[in-house]
Amino acid sequence: MNFLKSIVNKIKNGVRTIVEKVESVIVRTQVVLASSTAENYVDSGLKILIAVVIGALLLTGLYKLFNTTIMPTVTSKVTELFNYSGT
Repeated sequence: MNFLKSIVNKIKNGVRTIVEKVESVIVRTQVVLASSTAENYVDSGLKILIAVVIGALLLTGLYKLFNTTIMPTVTSKVTELFNYSGT
């Protein structure tokens, strides 16, 4: 009889432990989903796009200000790219 009671108690304790772990995971999941501090992919993409546009505007402004080529290597590479004859 004591043997059966000990088995039943072990099963109850095991089930209780499992329920507590599941509840803990549920609470942590709810906290993470409710959190608005995470950075989204759209935010990162928008930051990169803004940085590229500002960089292009800065280079254009420098080009107009000095009226000369600011980055000769890039200019020559782009010229070579568009003058590609296919041979």
